[in-house]
Amino acid sequence: MRRWSGGPCDSAFLLRHYWRLGNETPEGLVSQKKDEAVAAVLALLDLLAGEGPASRFEAPVEEARRQGVTGADLRMVEQVKRLALAIQARLERRQQGRAALTTLVDTVCDLVTPHTVEDTLKIITRRARLLLGADVSWVILPAADDDRVFRLHAPDGHVTMQNTRLRLPKEAGLAAAVLAHRAPLWTSDYLTDDSFRHADQPDQWIKAEGLHAVLAVPLSRGAGFPGSLHVAERSVRHFSVDEIALMNMLAEVGGVALERALHLDESREDMSVLREQVLRTEAELAGARRLAATQGALLDLVLGGCDPHTLVEEFHARLGAPVLLCGPHGTAIAAAGDMPERTQEEFIRAAKDAGIPRDLSPTLLDGGLWSVPILARSHYMGALYVHADPSLTDDTAELLRHAARVAAVLLFLQEGSTAVAEGQLRDELLDDLLISVPRPRDQLERRARRLGIGLDQPHVVVIARPEGGTQAQAVTRASSCARRMNGLKTTHEGNIVLLLPGTDPGAAARSVHDELSSLPSHPATVSGAGPVSDPGSVLHGYREAARCLDAMTALGAVGTSASTHEMGFVGLLLSDQLDAEKFIESTIGAVLDYDEQRLTELIRTLDAYFDTGGSPTYAAEKLHVHPNTVARRLERIGDLIGSDWQKPKRALEIQLALRMSRIRRVLKERKGLAGNSAGDQDA
Repeated sequence: MRRWSGGPCDSAFLLRHYWRLGNETPEGLVSQKKDEAVAAVLALLDLLAGEGPASRFEAPVEEARRQGVTGADLRMVEQVKRLALAIQARLERRQQGRAALTTLVDTVCDLVTPHTVEDTLKIITRRARLLLGADVSWVILPAADDDRVFRLHAPDGHVTMQNTRLRLPKEAGLAAAVLAHRAPLWTSDYLTDDSFRHADQPDQWIKAEGLHAVLAVPLSRGAGFPGSLHVAERSVRHFSVDEIALMNMLAEVGGVALERALHLDESREDMSVLREQVLRTEAELAGARRLAATQGALLDLVLGGCDPHTLVEEFHARLGAPVLLCGPHGTAIAAAGDMPERTQEEFIRAAKDAGIPRDLSPTLLDGGLWSVPILARSHYMGALYVHADPSLTDDTAELLRHAARVAAVLLFLQEGSTAVAEGQLRDELLDDLLISVPRPRDQLERRARRLGIGLDQPHVVVIARPEGGTQAQAVTRASSCARRMNGLKTTHEGNIVLLLPGTDPGAAARSVHDELSSLPSHPATVSGAGPVSDPGSVLHGYREAARCLDAMTALGAVGTSASTHEMGFVGLLLSDQLDAEKFIESTIGAVLDYDEQRLTELIRTLDAYFDTGGSPTYAAEKLHVHPNTVARRLERIGDLIGSDWQKPKRALEIQLALRMSRIRRVLKERKGLAGNSAGDQDA
């Protein structure tokens, strides 16, 4: 079949061909049939010029046949019809190409406008469906949450909702084949085509949509091909080369637009994050300015000579919550607002539970009460209590810390003038308690009560000797410790002496040692004695602690802490009051009680063990028992007084306690005999 070349000279060629045929007829021979053939040719030319439908081009040929046109004339008319149809088909293809290019240009113009990724994908699929006149279109991209599967995006023309959670494996489906070959692929009937690997989920969706013909082209993005663009028909269809080329062009343009949309989305997200950071920074800056202004206003009040009540009222107004200012011992100084009723003992207990404050961090107590310590360096001056919500904002917590600092300034200014005098009074009181000339007891107790100290309560005496020439700093630390614990402090005979409330001298000595251990150079050697419960016994406690300090030095225990009770029989010798009963009880009391309750002979076994040089065999011979019996008794003794009882230090204390117990028993027996003899004489 001859292919018509087309072009602007097609009609002229037909006319020249017609007149050539006419000139070849015999001269003077013009028949009716020639006129009918010419009329048919002209009718075909009119249809071609008017872009008539292809179905009407057969009518002039049929009319010529009816009019009797035959032979060469009829063949000429039929050839003209075929040429006209070819010209019209080419013109239609050109018109379709121009329309497709127009649609593609419109798509490019539409994609030039900035869009989100989702909107860009919707534009691509909508234009792809319109460009090819297809039923459905969609884009396949890798899943963001799983690099092993694809996800279907922006479907256009679909009628089911099965695509909402559709996940396509990367190793199956038409999309996988397209990305593997980096080239367009199409099938006239998807479900029956075995040229690629199928997958259940996409096949189910294709079947639910009633799709047959599918064309897929790679969707380029930069130098890669992350996804594919698909169009599909609900009938069997063969896609032309021009259609595949148009889809390729659309995919290239769409890939560029998708890349830009991704960058724009990332830029928008970054801008959103930056905007939030700027807003947060501006809010923090505004809060910092408000806090600075508040702190300045509060300091102006303090420096202007306000009293604690005025300052606490200002705290209440700025915090919007009840506020209570307490001293170091829980004594209420000023309050504002409806603070829940609490006794002074509760505040004292709360302060003790909080321990030694290290910073100004608010602490939540029971009942929604926040406590902020008031510190001047390491000196604890009291606490600020605020009844607020259990959850504090950062601004409120920082405002509480500012309030505590300002309160510290006020208390320091108010107490600074009296702190030296009060410190001197405390030093003088302890000095008077340590002199050998007795002072009237009621006078000493009155002076102590004025300082908030009850000498009739148990106290312990602690002596601290700084090692390495750090006495000035040690005195300052000891003063802070004594004030915090509501005790007394002075320097006596070159050492620091403290009188602290409590009944455990060892624990008090360790606390003071820990307080002074953070000083540079060498730590202090600390001893403790007591407890004492009246002014007259403070001197005895001091002497006992001093002897303990000397003994620690002689024993090489410099830089540590101890009490007379913790030094065993050495402490017994150092004590002013030789309490033999207590020493015996603390050393072998458990064994004595066991013998008395169970009628055993563990004490006799201990005596025999030590008398025979620590030999269980010789001890068994002396006791006339089997060595295994002695071994079991010694195990029982270890259970009662500890497994280290045979070590030299413990063994020495146990032997001393055994001898003292034996002497005590002999003395009691003699006293009993003397009493019986006196009774007989009276009788």
